[in-house]
Amino acid sequence: MQRHTITYSKNVFLPLTTVCKNRCGYCSFRTPVQEGCVMEPEAARETLRRGAESGCTEALFTFGERPGEVEGFNKYLKKIGYDDILDYCYDLCREAIEIGLLPHTNAGILTYDELARFRGVNASMGLMLETTARIPAHRNSPGKDPEVRITMIEDAGRLKIPFTTGLLIGIGETQKDREESLETIAGIHKRNRHIQEVIIQNFCPKPDTPMGEDGTISTDEFAETIRLARATLPADIAIQIPPNLADARSFLECGVNDLGGVSPVTVDYINPEHPWPELDRLKEITAGYDLLERLCIYPQYIQRGWFDSSLTPLIMDLNKQIQEQNL
Repeated sequence: MQRHTITYSKNVFLPLTTVCKNRCGYCSFRTPVQEGCVMEPEAARETLRRGAESGCTEALFTFGERPGEVEGFNKYLKKIGYDDILDYCYDLCREAIEIGLLPHTNAGILTYDELARFRGVNASMGLMLETTARIPAHRNSPGKDPEVRITMIEDAGRLKIPFTTGLLIGIGETQKDREESLETIAGIHKRNRHIQEVIIQNFCPKPDTPMGEDGTISTDEFAETIRLARATLPADIAIQIPPNLADARSFLECGVNDLGGVSPVTVDYINPEHPWPELDRLKEITAGYDLLERLCIYPQYIQRGWFDSSLTPLIMDLNKQIQEQNL
């Protein structure tokens, strides 16, 4: 009998800025415009170097959505020689590739042309759908409009970008909303075949946020949502849960087959109070399963050639290393 396989990737997390035009009711990542609100280039390069030296294969770039639209931000960006955060991220993606890391960018809402540009320097990209429902937590977050997010995910499919999306559970949506969200993702994938993984993430209340005193979902409710995701989504989409936000061992049998990116170098800047599990802990969590490392671009998309030709040497080299390591 074949054993169930659980995958993960090793990454470095680079939060280029925490300034964001959205004001989600549950977010503690967003900060005001202030000195130090942009990650300095040398700090970013040092993080990339440490990641490569530690055996990471992925550089995860993330930042607040359209920070340039927040008054005062561009003054700090200009200090490091840029007029647009996307240009800064693009250049760092190229540096990551040169040092041997595959970029994966989560930049919030991007246009079709911006996605096309970043496809040239990214092995994969991502945007959480979160929910198709219109909820109070997103009242002051234009980028969280469900239709806007669905359009971007569709655009990524048209461009053949291997993509990550997912649901954030417990932010005010109903069970019916979760069903609709998963059905929406399934429909997008059936049209474009580009969604490689869907994250089912449990909301963790943050102190000093509007939803800081709100409760979170129960273990049973989380497990049921994972089962619903596995039953709703096509079989070629991996179901991922964050191993630092939930007792992952309790949910593997619900249909989980990926534990996402974990880092031996950087913290989870979105949830810094929840440290990444070390590799030995991942092995304990997945005892009885086959734990395999993967790249940020899944094998089926490597086989299809869904990446810019300039990335071919690095993807093939890292993929060979991963395959040999997993033997």
